[in-house]
Amino acid sequence: MKFIADLHVHSRYSRATSRDLDLEALWKWGQLKGIRVIGTGDCTHPGWLAELEEKLVQRETGLFDLRLSPRFSSEVPESCRAEVRFLLSGEISCIYRKNGRTRKVHCLVLLPDIAAARRLNLSLSRIGNLASDGRPILKLDAKELLALLLEASAEAMLIPAHAWTPHFSIFGAASGFESLSECFEELTPYVRAIETGLSSDPAMNWRLSALDGITLVSNSDAHSAQKLGREATVFDTDLSYSGIVSGIASGSGVASTIEFFPEQGKYHADGHRGCCVRLTPAETVAAGYRCPSCGCKVTVGVLHRVELLADRPAGARPKNAPPFRSLIPLVDLIGGVLGVGSGAKKVQALYFSLLQQLGNEFRILLEVPLDDIAQASSAALARAIGRMRLGEVEIDPGYDGRFGTVSVL
Repeated sequence: MKFIADLHVHSRYSRATSRDLDLEALWKWGQLKGIRVIGTGDCTHPGWLAELEEKLVQRETGLFDLRLSPRFSSEVPESCRAEVRFLLSGEISCIYRKNGRTRKVHCLVLLPDIAAARRLNLSLSRIGNLASDGRPILKLDAKELLALLLEASAEAMLIPAHAWTPHFSIFGAASGFESLSECFEELTPYVRAIETGLSSDPAMNWRLSALDGITLVSNSDAHSAQKLGREATVFDTDLSYSGIVSGIASGSGVASTIEFFPEQGKYHADGHRGCCVRLTPAETVAAGYRCPSCGCKVTVGVLHRVELLADRPAGARPKNAPPFRSLIPLVDLIGGVLGVGSGAKKVQALYFSLLQQLGNEFRILLEVPLDDIAQASSAALARAIGRMRLGEVEIDPGYDGRFGTVSVL
């Protein structure tokens, strides 16, 4: 069966996250967005794991239901109500020295049950303080993390997170590797997928023949429940832990992915935010990787890094590669049409009105006929969604930690 999953999220125990980011909020926003399976995030944090054990009940599928009556049940319109499942997940920051360089690699871990999470946490607690952050920072080789994860459970899975982000990823320009095997060595066969991240899309990753056997997945890395689904993966497999993990491992269970326009990601282009300087890869090389305004080092973006490692031209596509769709969040489209910020009251009012009339956000963005959207809101919003579906957008690319902007008007 087909369903949408977002497996990389965080809890209120992570730094720079919403204080309201709890299971009930994830349950609510999962339905509003149209997401069937949500990662718990932060399963290495002892306080959050205890909360997961208290509030979730595991089903025979290996996925979890929310045990308690959600306090947000009345806030989910009838048109959006659906069953939501949770899957144990977490992100771990590995900072260590390897091959003469400091490496900073973030890893997404998926686990089949609470017992496996506790076994992993016991091993990791000997290395660092798991209670300091929902995404713990550990002086631990990513390969050794994978070994500990497989000791905790042979059914567990490690996925390099936001694989191209300059500062904290496996391929990032600042501290990354040239290949999966350079990082994971003899354990490389156990790494079956990478997360493309907000600043790259599958088409960019298709340019590397070394990734042909690697499944590309997308997730939101949400730090607030409202950001759920800004990227997600569409599965066509059993609605179960084993179905999801085996579907990722083989690649056959991933039907498609839902993406940001990668230029909207905050590390897509090169640049120096302090001087408001954005550069193309060619301009960066010509400037000697220095800001032409102040002389500081330029942050080398995802596009540049892909260009360096790619062995295929833009437009190349491996055989049987799943399709993807690039979307703009509905609140951003509404705000653009109304000429106000996405957090404005009238934006939020129209957002929830549309959900009540037409169903969840992904249904509106991907499926609902434009005439129905126009009738429920305005012809201008329908036109905006139509242009987004066709990829007819104007983009001001992001760089050096600054998100890009996408316009359909």
